[in-house]
Amino acid sequence: MVESAPLLVVLEAAGVGYEVHIPITTAEKVPAVGKQCSLFIHSVYREDSASLYGFASRDERDFFRLLVEKVSGIGPKIGITILSRMSVELLRNAIASADIALLSKCPGIGKKTAERLVIELKDKSEPSDGVRSEQVEPGGPATHSTYQDAVSSLIILGYKPADADKLVRKACKQLPSDTSVEALVKQALA
Repeated sequence: MVESAPLLVVLEAAGVGYEVHIPITTAEKVPAVGKQCSLFIHSVYREDSASLYGFASRDERDFFRLLVEKVSGIGPKIGITILSRMSVELLRNAIASADIALLSKCPGIGKKTAERLVIELKDKSEPSDGVRSEQVEPGGPATHSTYQDAVSSLIILGYKPADADKLVRKACKQLPSDTSVEALVKQALA
């Protein structure tokens, strides 16, 4: 990796630098400048430009593709913004439970776009059984409802969705799978 910024990295391959747009959730996982970096890439070609979008996991890239290819009104920039605010697990769970309020908290996503997300992706996006092992390695993944309830609790307490999601994912690493929502929230706030 040659350069790094919150939403952009420059990767060198065969002596050529490639500018790759990334969500914040991926930026948290990229190594320091000068180290080797591997990303799952999605290319977008237009008449006047070619853009690359990179993700830490195949799951994130595939979900990004679903967003930009299957939901009208969502392009790559809004897709990156959505994945910067919430993890794929939280997005899948919100779509599966039709949580329009949570989805519309993302910048660029209003109530109508959130409803469209739910309608167009409900059948294409399976809900997550908590935090996936490719993202983090929890002591045991929290159940779908426990994970989402813990994130919702932190949002009610005033945390931004991305921060709440990150804190709950971190807490899931430290607790067993049969943890209650209350214990998960306490661990997230510790």
